[in-house]
Amino acid sequence: MAAAAARISDAPHIPVLLRPLLEAVAPVSGTWIDGTFGAGGYSRGLLEAGADKVIGIDRDPMVFRMAEDWAGQYGDRLELVEGTFSDMDRLAGEPVDGVVLDLGVSSMQLDQAERGFSFQKDGPLDMRMAHSGPTAADLVNEAGEGEIADILYHYGEERASRRIARAIVAARPFSRTLELAAVIERCLPRQKPGQSHPATRSFQAIRIAVNDEFGQLAEGLEAAERALKPGGQLAVVTFHSLEDRIVKRFFQLRSGGEGQGSRYAPARKQVEPAFSLKTRKAVGPDDEELAQNPRARSAKLRVGIRTEAPAGSVDRAALGLPKPALEGRN
Repeated sequence: MAAAAARISDAPHIPVLLRPLLEAVAPVSGTWIDGTFGAGGYSRGLLEAGADKVIGIDRDPMVFRMAEDWAGQYGDRLELVEGTFSDMDRLAGEPVDGVVLDLGVSSMQLDQAERGFSFQKDGPLDMRMAHSGPTAADLVNEAGEGEIADILYHYGEERASRRIARAIVAARPFSRTLELAAVIERCLPRQKPGQSHPATRSFQAIRIAVNDEFGQLAEGLEAAERALKPGGQLAVVTFHSLEDRIVKRFFQLRSGGEGQGSRYAPARKQVEPAFSLKTRKAVGPDDEELAQNPRARSAKLRVGIRTEAPAGSVDRAALGLPKPALEGRN
């Protein structure tokens, strides 16, 4: 598996936890879905490791244009599809042997100032992965102070959410990333060496809200369950605690590790587990990977194996999805 990872070293961005992921799902064969195609690193890794075919899905059409230089070498073994991974079962068209999801924003997107994801590079305050719908500027310029504070707290775990929301409302309108980052920075204590940028949590929260990432994640995990053959594998890489908590909870609920009902509600009928857990604990990066890519420090990998049980669903509250969602904002 290390050889497969090494053979894609010419990719613009090496995906986090590629080697442990390939080791966890080995032997790789059959048809796989890469539900978050991005720079294509996981797709290339799966193909080099033995997958007969990979269906690469992404809602950002720009990533497919960036893959034109190398995608052709795999011929019809690599199929690229624009769409969301929450619709992967329909987009694949047939049951598959494995699904890989790499959550959050890619370093490729962060590095493009014009996409508006970065608080360290000046660009339009956009943050949309699919180039459609409301932008981050629309959100911070139009939402009420309470709504902004809730988003910062629930999606970014920002303790100073109310202070920051108050400052945002007082300073708006915003059109550029550095304008917003400067206002957030003034709300927080002076940064100490080694600490993350003061705007890190707030920008994460706004990005998650703009792209409905948690709603997409819940739907995507259910779509993966529908798409997988019995014995198929679902491998999910997360980058922050909120994502990992949702994925961990999904695997607990769908593997029979914990009931879906409240202790105060009537007992529910026991549901046949749809997954068995291949990794009881999340797998993180080793020292070698951290030395090569410091951005991997918070990454975690979880893997489940699909059983023969019918596909089902999980109540959003049981997943612990943070609120609020930006429903009705056009």
